[in-house]
Amino acid sequence: MKKLDTLFIGFMLFSMFFGAGNLIFPPVLGASSGVNYWLAMAGFIVTGVGLPFIVLLAISLVKGGVQTIGNRVHPVFSTVFTVAVYLCIGPFLAIPRNANVAFEMGFAPYMGGSMNKTLVLLLFSVLFFALVYMVSLNPTKMEKYMGRFITPTLLLAMVVLCVVGFVKLDSPFQHPTEQYTSGAFFTGFLEGYNTMDALAALAFGIVILSAIKKRGVKDSKQLRNYTLKASLIAGILLSMIYVCLGVIGARMAGTGTFENGTEILSTAATLLLGQNGTMLLGLIFTLACFTTVVGLTTACGHYFSELIPKANYKTVILVVTLVGFTLSNLGLNQILKVSVPFLVTAYPLTIVLITLTFFSRYYRSQRKVYGSAMLFTGIVAVMGGLNAFGLDLGPLQTMKEMLPLSSVGMEWVVPALVGTVTGLVLDKFGAKPQVVENLEAKAS
Repeated sequence: MKKLDTLFIGFMLFSMFFGAGNLIFPPVLGASSGVNYWLAMAGFIVTGVGLPFIVLLAISLVKGGVQTIGNRVHPVFSTVFTVAVYLCIGPFLAIPRNANVAFEMGFAPYMGGSMNKTLVLLLFSVLFFALVYMVSLNPTKMEKYMGRFITPTLLLAMVVLCVVGFVKLDSPFQHPTEQYTSGAFFTGFLEGYNTMDALAALAFGIVILSAIKKRGVKDSKQLRNYTLKASLIAGILLSMIYVCLGVIGARMAGTGTFENGTEILSTAATLLLGQNGTMLLGLIFTLACFTTVVGLTTACGHYFSELIPKANYKTVILVVTLVGFTLSNLGLNQILKVSVPFLVTAYPLTIVLITLTFFSRYYRSQRKVYGSAMLFTGIVAVMGGLNAFGLDLGPLQTMKEMLPLSSVGMEWVVPALVGTVTGLVLDKFGAKPQVVENLEAKAS
C-alpha cells in the first residue's frame, strides 16, 4: 500500500472520530482547569486519543473484531454488548447529537428572531441526512470523499482558528474550578469519556480494516502495521487540536462565564474574526459532525447487515438515517441527558475488555478470566450509570463510595482487578479449560 494511501486513510479515520464532542469538551476543560490545564489535558488525551487507538489495535489483532472479543466472555454478552454500543454510538445517541450540534453551530446563528426554529431544524435535518445517506451508500468511496477532500478543508479551517487564537488571545490561565483543584488528571481522564471515541473505535475498526484490505493488504501483520500507522496520523491530529482548543478555552475563561464549549468557541471566533469567525466556526462544526455521522452510519451498516442476514447494507443505513433524523429533532438537551449514564457504564467495560485482549495468550481458559473480570466490573459500572441518572442506591451507594478511587470516579478499577485475579485462580486450578481459540478459528 502506498504511503499516500496510508495518509488518506489516517485522514479519514481522523474525520470519523472528530465530531461534536471533540469540539465541545476541550474548551470547557481548558476554561475549568485553568493553571492545572496541562495535567487535565494529559488525562483527557489518554481516554480521548490513546484509548480509542488501543481499541483499534486490539481489533486488528483478532479475526472477527469486537464480536469475537466479546465471545471470550460469552456469545450472549458479545451480541448484547456490541448491539448496545452500535445503537448508542449510532442512531440512538451520537448520530442525532452530531446532527443537532451541526445545526446549532452551522445554521442557528443566522436565523432571524421571527423564524420557526423547529421548522428550520426539520428542513436542515432532511438535507443533512439525505447527504449522509448518499455518501454512506458507497463505503468504498469514503476515503476519497473524507480523506482527500473534506478532512483537508476541516484541518485548514481548524489551523486558521487555532493560529489566530494563539496570536490574539493572551489572557493568563485562571484559578481552576473545584473539580480541577485536585486530581486534575483524573478529572480530565473522565472528561475524555464524553468524546465517545473509544466506543466509536469498536465500530470504526471494521471500516478501517476494510479500507486497508481493499488496497490488496491481506497479511495480518501488515494489516496491524497499516492500522497502527493510520491510527498514529489520526491520533497526532486529534491531540494537537485538543491542545489548541483547550488553550483557547483557558484563555477565554478570563473574559466571562460560559455554559458550554459551543459558547466558548462562538464567543472566541466572533471576538477574533468577527462575522467571518462565526462562519468559519459554522463550517468547522458542520464538516466535523457530517464526517462523524457518515462514519457511524457506515459502521452500523457493516455490522447489522452481517448480524442480520436478511438485512442488506442499503436497508440498514436507510433505517439508521431515518432513526437519526427523527431523534435529532428532539433537541440537543434531551439527547445529552442520556449520554452520560451510558458512557459511565460502557467505558469501564470497554477498557477492561480491551486490556484483557492484549494478555489473552497467557490464559488457559479465556472465558473464566474474561467472564469474571467483566462481571465484577459490570456490577460497579452499572451502579455508576444509575447514579448518573440521579438514582440513589441506598446501602449499595455507601458501599460503592467506600471503594478505592471512588473520589475520582474510577471505583471500578479495583473490582476489575479482583475479578481478573479471581478468573486467573479459576483458570489455574479449575477443570480442563474450554479452548476459545478453536471456537474463534471456526467462526472466522
